[in-house]
Parts: sequence; structure tokens; C-alpha cells
Amino acid sequence: MDTTRAEEKVRPGINPRVVLAHFDVTEREIIDRFGQDWYVTNGGGELWLSQTSNYRYALIKPTDIFQEMFNLDREMVLLFSPYENFEPRTLDAISKATSQHQALRLERICSILVSKDPNIATKLRELLKNDQEAQIVIPFTYEELRSSGSDPFFFRNRFIEHFYARDLFASESPLKKDLYFFGRTDLVHSLINRHRSNQVSGLFGLRKTGKTSVIFGVQRGLQKVDGASAFIDCQTPAFHRLRWNQALHHVLMAVRKQNDLSERLGQVDDYTDSQAPLLFEKHLRRMSEALGSKTIMLIFDEVENITPTVSPTEHWREGEDFVLFWQTVRSLFQSSSGLFSYLLVGTNPLCVELPTVGTADNPLFAQVPLEYIPGFDVPQTREMVRRLGKIMGLKFDETIYGRLTEDCGGHPYLMRHVCSVIHRISGTERPIRVDKTLYSHAVDIFLRDYTQFMEMILSVLREYFNDEFDMLRMLSRGDHKAFQEFAELSPLYTNHLLGYGVLQEVDKRFDFRIEVIRRHLQAREKYKKLYMSIEEKRSEISERRNDIEQRLRRLCRMQLLASLGEGDARDSVLAILGSPRSARCAGYPYSDLFDGNRSGILFSDIPKVIRKHWECFRNVLGRDMEKVERDMKTINELRVDAHAKDISDEEMAVFRVSACRIKEALSAFFA
Repeated sequence: MDTTRAEEKVRPGINPRVVLAHFDVTEREIIDRFGQDWYVTNGGGELWLSQTSNYRYALIKPTDIFQEMFNLDREMVLLFSPYENFEPRTLDAISKATSQHQALRLERICSILVSKDPNIATKLRELLKNDQEAQIVIPFTYEELRSSGSDPFFFRNRFIEHFYARDLFASESPLKKDLYFFGRTDLVHSLINRHRSNQVSGLFGLRKTGKTSVIFGVQRGLQKVDGASAFIDCQTPAFHRLRWNQALHHVLMAVRKQNDLSERLGQVDDYTDSQAPLLFEKHLRRMSEALGSKTIMLIFDEVENITPTVSPTEHWREGEDFVLFWQTVRSLFQSSSGLFSYLLVGTNPLCVELPTVGTADNPLFAQVPLEYIPGFDVPQTREMVRRLGKIMGLKFDETIYGRLTEDCGGHPYLMRHVCSVIHRISGTERPIRVDKTLYSHAVDIFLRDYTQFMEMILSVLREYFNDEFDMLRMLSRGDHKAFQEFAELSPLYTNHLLGYGVLQEVDKRFDFRIEVIRRHLQAREKYKKLYMSIEEKRSEISERRNDIEQRLRRLCRMQLLASLGEGDARDSVLAILGSPRSARCAGYPYSDLFDGNRSGILFSDIPKVIRKHWECFRNVLGRDMEKVERDMKTINELRVDAHAKDISDEEMAVFRVSACRIKEALSAFFA
């Protein structure tokens, strides 16, 4: 027997040292009811949110059955709301109760609310349904707890209802709270320390790598040390459509508003080309003094929107605004130590990579350390997936954390959505073990149904770095020679791919770091490889021709049936087959006529069916019947000839064009 585990057992009851004097009689009865299934560890206390809002709470610890079913092992807040109508401020009371105790002592993701509002469950669900970062709150009413008796499944069923129904992995928005913030604590501390050392920083990465969540983490961290910051969203037209001098006024407005200051900044028209730098310095100094001479961190998010060559606004993209804006900011930063620092965040690091902008030196070149946001390692993946999964009744095998990290390259957004698929396909019987079979099935579904996630991540390369994106495509389809030729031209071609964490380099050999990106691109680039052996050419021709043939047979069967009816369609096909095949197939059901193994119908017969009944197919295959026939002839003849002769690159190119046209039309029809 595992004696260590036995010593950890938690049995129902109430700690004899718990003080309950501040609870009323009904609440003490309810605490006694909890004591039948939970262990009441602490009497908590009273909370006042205002002169009229009073709440009481206790702490309870899950017993063995709850630890096993829901993977809960820490104490939880049990809050009483003695009001007939539930108000959202009640959740503030839960947060306040949690703050009264050490962070590691309490379960922060889940708490229990007991309310006098008979509709508490419905109201709470409506309040939290659009808040992906809200903790799980299990609602009960005073009345139902008093009348629940000693039903051992009462609490379990309520927890099942609220735990397993919510997908904690499917978060789309940046995380503004600490509750579900994983794996970036060291990075946040590093950026804060650089700021406090009067240094600037740059943080870049692919989309959905958590950059904005890191920004919010930095701002929360600065608040804890009584620091000051201002967030400037460069993506909004309200910022990037401004001229450089007006943009300085916008930055000051952000500092004033976000730090509750009353500095009178004047009108934007006061910020002329000559006056803007002077006013920027004057007001920034005053606001820093008003904050107690704090160093203010200016955080520029989505900075590519004011970056030369890529900004959506012409005067940033092609004019002098970028140079003038950053000359002003950098000059003041260098001359005024301790006044402010700045953090540049975005998907494209071009703003710090360009040595010159037009004929002027880039003020940011070699001035801002370029850091790419790193992927999660296995321990970080385990922390996130295990923590969220256990609340949802998903028990991951230890080997899954390594596979998930490798398949997604540590990309948190991809990993969360693979786990979201696991949650969706796991059914309602929880807890459930997530083994390699279930995991592999989820990855296959993810690659099939969620291609938009990979495309969104790759869009950074497609938009800003076309050559690097083409190199990825080469590598995915096995064109290692072409990839290496590019890589040897300049390290710039691989720097971004390595920095973004899409590729990794081992012994001067490059390979994908994000396996699902490789598999996604392989599927897209499957028939685009350039340097092919004769065996590879023959294999591709055979595979694609067989796939197209099966789809064409199905198309003909469906369209003729819909247009002619089964009897006339059957007669028409038999007539096209001719003797002796028509006589041999006369007794076959209509559907079997398109089965080549039974009726003997050939690929060369299909164009005859399509030509004879072109009106049935023109809206599917296209308006030009002659082109469709040429494409099908090319596909069929090259397939036959492929066994007898070499296939030139030109012939292969013609085949691919024809196969793509027919396949695209068929895919659109059967989508």
C-alpha cells in the first residue's frame, strides 16, 4: 500500500478550531452540509465591498472523491451572498477573499458561491459566458443546500455540470489576468528589469504567440512594484493615420489617461513640426513628476503599422514620419535618463533591422535589442496543459506533453487548440485519460479542420518575407537542394525563420520546429516538388489520376441520376459502353455501372459521358468543354505512357496544370 498517499487522504468534516460565529444560523447549517462531503478548514471572515455590501466566506478543502474526479487539491473559497438579487460585484468579493490568503494555498481557478437569488445559476452563466478569463464559479442557493439532505452525488453533479462544459483551452483574446497566464513569467520579469535599468526592448513573434498577453503581464508586474506604463496600439487608425508630430500628442494622451493624471496637454494643433518635440518633453517630464518621478514605460504594440515599407499609411510607409518620430523619442530617451523607456512589440522586426530609411539613418537601428518571443518548453507546456486539463476532467499521459510541444513547436495558441479538439472529441464521461491514440486522433482532426490557424500564423511570412515563405514551401515538399541554395546566399534568409521558431538548425541542417506547420504545408505543396526522380513522377501521376478518376465516376453517377432519372441514365451509360460490355452489364444496378471493377467502365469512357450530357456538367467543370476534354486526355494518356517511358519536366508541368484544374472543380463541387 502507498502509505504516503494514505497520509494525504482528506476526509469530510469541520476542523474543530474553525470559528463560525460571524455566520448566521442558516449559513452555519449550510457549512455543516458542506462538512458532509468536504473538509472545512477555515472560518474565513466578513468582507465589506461598500457600506451596504457585506459578504462572509469560509475555506473548504476537497476530499478524495473531488480530488480524483476534478484534480482539485487546494483549499477553495466558499462565499455567501445573502442578497435576493445577484449583482456582478459579488465576484469582486470572491477576489477579495482570495487575496486574504497566500496564493499557493488556494485554488484560484475555481470557487463556490452560495446565493439567496433563486436564479443565481442562470444569471451567473449569462455574466461569464463571454469572459474566457473568468474563473469557474460553482453556484448554489441557500434553499437547495438546506434541502439537499445527504445525497452523495449532489455536489459531484453540480461540479460536473460547471467543470466539464467549459472549454478553458479555446481562448482567442489576449490574457489580461494572471489566472490563465502560463509560461511567460521569466520573460515578463526580464522586460521589467530592463525597463527599471533604463533600457529599451523589442519583442517580436508570429501571430498568436502571446505577445499582447506578455504586454498585459508586464503592466500588471509594473503595478505590483508601483511602476507606470502606457499602452499605445499602433494598429488603430486613430494612431497610424496621424502625422509624426500629432502621434507624439497621442502618446502623451495615452500616458495621461492610463495613469489617471490631470496634466493639461493642450490641443493637437499646438504640436507643430517645431513645437512637438519641445511639448513632448515638457509634458512627459511633468507627468513623471506627478507620478512621483517614476520611469514610464511606453509600450508600442503592432509597431509594424508605423514601420517603413509595410505601414498601411503612406506617410509612415514612404515618408519621413518614422524617422522624425523616433528621432524625437530616442533623443529624449538618451538625454533624460530615468524619464521613460520604450518597448516595441510586433510581428515584423523590420523597424529595428533597416539601417537606413530613405536617405536618413534609422534612429532605431542597432539601438533596440531584438528578441523573438520563445516557444514553450516541455515543463511550460505541462504546467499549462495539466493545469487547465485537470479542471476539465482531462488526464494527460506524461508522454503527451513532449509530443504536444514538438508537434506545435511550443506555440501556445496551437497547443491550446489541439487540446480544445481533445476536449471536444472526448465525450462527457469524465475524467478521461488522454493517451497517444486519443492525442493522435485529435492532431489529425486539427490538421483537417483548423487549417486557418496555420494559415494565420504563416501569414506573417507571406505578407512580409516572401522569399522565406517560399523557402518553407521548398523544405516542406522535400526540395532540400533549392532550400539550401537560398540559405547559402545569405543568413538573412534563415534568420527570421529561426527567430520566429518555425525552423531549427542542427549541424547546419535545417528542419521544421513546428511539426503541424510542416504537415500543413506538405499537404498544400504535395504536388509541387521540383527536383523529382522518374519514380516520384510516376507515383504522383498514378496517385492523382486515380483520385480524380474516382471523383469523376461519382460526379457522373450523381449528375446523370439527378438530370435523367435512374432508368434513362442507366440506358445512356450502357449505350456509351457499347458491345459487348453493354450486354454483360445489362443486369447491373445503375450504381454498379460506375464501378470499374464490375462494369469494366474505363477512364476513357468518362469524357464520352460528359460530352454527351454536357449540360449536366458545365456548371461543375467549367464552360469550356474542349479544355475539360484536353485536361482529361492529358491526365489519362500520361498515366498510361508513364509506365513505358521517361517523363520530361515539361510533360510533368502540363500534367500538373491539367490535374489541378480538374481537381479544383471537383473539390469545389464535393466541398
